[in-house]
Amino acid sequence: MTDLIAVTRAGPIATVTLNRPEKLNALTRGMWQALGEAIEALSADDALRCVIVRGAGEKAFSPGNDIAEFATERSNRAQAIAYGRVMHATAEAFRRCRHPLVAQIHGICVGGGLEIAALCDLRICGEGSRFGAPIKNLGLVMAYPEMAPLVRLAGADVALEILLEGRIFGAAEAKDKRLVTRVVPDAEVAAEAQATAQRIADGAPLVARWHRKFARRLAEARPFAEDEYDECFACFDTEDFRIGYEAFLAKRKPEFKGR
Repeated sequence: MTDLIAVTRAGPIATVTLNRPEKLNALTRGMWQALGEAIEALSADDALRCVIVRGAGEKAFSPGNDIAEFATERSNRAQAIAYGRVMHATAEAFRRCRHPLVAQIHGICVGGGLEIAALCDLRICGEGSRFGAPIKNLGLVMAYPEMAPLVRLAGADVALEILLEGRIFGAAEAKDKRLVTRVVPDAEVAAEAQATAQRIADGAPLVARWHRKFARRLAEARPFAEDEYDECFACFDTEDFRIGYEAFLAKRKPEFKGR
C-alpha cells in the first residue's frame, strides 16, 4: 500500500480510503495500483465480512484521474495502454473480491471516481453529491472494462447519455439512473455506510459471498452448468446454516462462524 490508499480495520469491516484530500482524491497511476493491491489483500482475509470504499474528507469521493499526470503517464497511446492495464487490473480485483463492497460517497464522484463506485455492490451518497463522466471534453474514450460497470448498472442507453452529454448531475438523478442505491442527508452518509456494512457483517459471510458471485454470474449470457446450479444448495451443508436455523427457532441473534 501507499499512504495515498489507506486501509483501516474495525472487526470484520475494513475501510479503504482514497487518501489525497488536498486534490479531492484525484487518482494517480500509483493510487490505482495500490487500490487494486488493497482489494486483493482484503479479499484473501477470511475474517473480513465487508469492505467500505471512500474518499478522504467529505468534499469528494474522487473527481477521477489527475489531469496533471497525463503529461508524463498518458501522453500517447502506448502510455495510455500501460496506464489502462493498471486501472483494469484494479477493476478485476474489485470484480473478484469475495466480500461485499460498499461505496461511501461524499461530494464529487466523477470520471474514474464514478467507475470505482460502480464497481462496488452498494453505493450510498449524500443529497449534495454530484456525478458524471465529462471525458468527452478531454477527447478521451472510456475503455470497455471501465464502461462495463456503468452499462451493468444503468443500461447502455443511460451510460451513453452520461458519456455523450458529459453533464454533471445530482444525487436524485443518479438514484433514478441506478448509479447509487441509497441517498441520505450529507451529514448521515458515513453513519449510513457504517450501519450498512454492519448489517452485512452480521449476516452469514459465506452467504454474502455466494450472493455476490451469483449476481455477477446471472449477468452472463451463457447457460448454467449442473455444478453451478448445485452450488446454490451448498449452504445447507454449512455450519452457518445450522447456527442460523437454531437461532431462528430460539429467537436469538445468530453468531455466524463463516464455516
